[in-house]
Amino acid sequence: MTDRIVVEGIRGLGYHGVFEHERRDGQQFLVDVAIELDLRRPGRSDNLVDTVHYGEVAAQVLARIEGEPFDLIEALAEVIAADVLSLPGVEAVDVVVHKPQAPVGVPVTDVRVEIRRERGTRVVIALGSNVGDRVATLTEAVEALAEVPRLALIAVSDLVESDPFGGPDQPAYLNGVVLANFAGSPATLLRALHAIEHRNGRTREIRWGARTLDLDLVQFGVPGSDGERLSDTPALLLPHPRAHERNFVLRPWAHLDPEATLRVGPTVAHPVRLVADVLVELGLSGVRPGPVWSPAW
Repeated sequence: MTDRIVVEGIRGLGYHGVFEHERRDGQQFLVDVAIELDLRRPGRSDNLVDTVHYGEVAAQVLARIEGEPFDLIEALAEVIAADVLSLPGVEAVDVVVHKPQAPVGVPVTDVRVEIRRERGTRVVIALGSNVGDRVATLTEAVEALAEVPRLALIAVSDLVESDPFGGPDQPAYLNGVVLANFAGSPATLLRALHAIEHRNGRTREIRWGARTLDLDLVQFGVPGSDGERLSDTPALLLPHPRAHERNFVLRPWAHLDPEATLRVGPTVAHPVRLVADVLVELGLSGVRPGPVWSPAW
């Protein structure tokens, strides 16, 4: 992510420090924050609700400067970073805390701490069900995903209904997509997805057979970013080797994130394409709008 909102020189009187006079008299602190998030949507909409309100961020930072005192400016930087990362859409934040009057004992112009904190790696998870109460199953799956440690859900797509893909005659599927950030390895996330499937009675005896719940890790990391993970081992295929062939995955994904991209293959030599463009080529045969749902997460 290269889009950033930068606020520099947020100044306030704070009482942070280990010495008694620092806690008693206070001193000036300055904070800089650089917020990484996708600015394409607010760039198109020109609507404040689609971005981060930097005035509110500045006020929140000032409240931290003037609020509960910490011994270390490292601790102050951490709570500021956590505050910013809790805002919707924020992917990462750089925080610099300046303490220009720090009692160092020798002349200095500034003492500062610089930290970078990331929410996690962007992941795409596809959901499907064609057995039993499909809406209830997918709703429970989203709720279970929200409870996975270090997985922060960003958005959940509308549902589409699709004809069964291969295998014996079976009921139609309901499909959807979840966008999330994950602070862990692809293998760890895949195990969590399999555990949720298992709790919902998923078995893997028949390829493309009917299933209560199907959770696929479609993509781990934005293509071309530092967080992108590629794998072609039998235990872990990233990106999903058939995602670019499945309109029932691409349609809800493209609706959820019109700027989404997908690498069409497991190596950096494979091209990166807009999901929406791949969907246009595939067409929408066999895919139609699904029931309205609003899972709580």
